[in-house]
Amino acid sequence: MDAHERQFDRELGEIKKKLLHMAAVVEAMTDRAIQELVTRDESPAAAILQQEQELNRLQIEIDDDVVTLLATHQPVAGDLRYLLAATRITNDLERIGDLVVNITENVHVLIQQPPVKPLEDIPRMAELVRKRVRDGLHAFVRGDVLAAQAVIVTDDEVDDLKDKVQRELVEHMKGDPQVIERSLMLVLIARHLERIGDHATNIAEDVIYQVQGQDVRHPRTPRQAN
Repeated sequence: MDAHERQFDRELGEIKKKLLHMAAVVEAMTDRAIQELVTRDESPAAAILQQEQELNRLQIEIDDDVVTLLATHQPVAGDLRYLLAATRITNDLERIGDLVVNITENVHVLIQQPPVKPLEDIPRMAELVRKRVRDGLHAFVRGDVLAAQAVIVTDDEVDDLKDKVQRELVEHMKGDPQVIERSLMLVLIARHLERIGDHATNIAEDVIYQVQGQDVRHPRTPRQAN
């Protein structure tokens, strides 16, 4: 391996480290948002907003690093796909940060009022989506297609929990119109968590693209005859 290749590998390694750091920040943000909801303690909110800014900074840094690598090393095949997938993943992680901020805004209003019901499924959803994001990033760094496929499969579990939350809250709203506003906020939180799960699926699909060169984001449909 010549000096040019070693330099490329070092720079690629830095991008991997930053991606994993972004994933860790996303996990911490999600933890804090759900902690705030469960404990009804607003103190984590300030840290969440700071971490969202950190995500934005890391996204810009990684995108700049990718552009530099493309310009100076002109990678091909798997390395090129890796860099393209990395830029898509940074966008997914940044969007997850935005969704967590949305959750925090709803939580801020909710904890000023009495709880609608004991929280069970929403913390479970948060735990699942955190794990899916983490597993998707580790699959990307390792180039592990089987691990990526496992992340995609678990999307149904998150969707099922979201549906369960919605059904139960609709029943609460029917029984007591005074809880409608609070119930709708909990529904929104569940939907935001579902969207975080969708971004984890995107990351896993990028792993398959990076390793196999196969874009699985949209199933192919038969071409219509003219």
